[in-house]
Amino acid sequence: MFDQLFSAVLTFCVLAGSTAAIATAMLEQPSAEPGIVQLQRVQVTGKRASAETVLARAPSASDSVQ
Repeated sequence: MFDQLFSAVLTFCVLAGSTAAIATAMLEQPSAEPGIVQLQRVQVTGKRASAETVLARAPSASDSVQ
């Protein structure tokens, strides 16, 4: 009996809390300026994989299992 009442009260409290959080977020005044952040330039250097690397290939007639 207690667990049924507890789960109902807990569900109601979570619902009321989330409704209050959403309502306060909707009623907030938006800031005058959006925050724009500029990051430093980044130079990425790397080597290409060799052309001989086979990641996937189509099966051929010689691959058949006998």
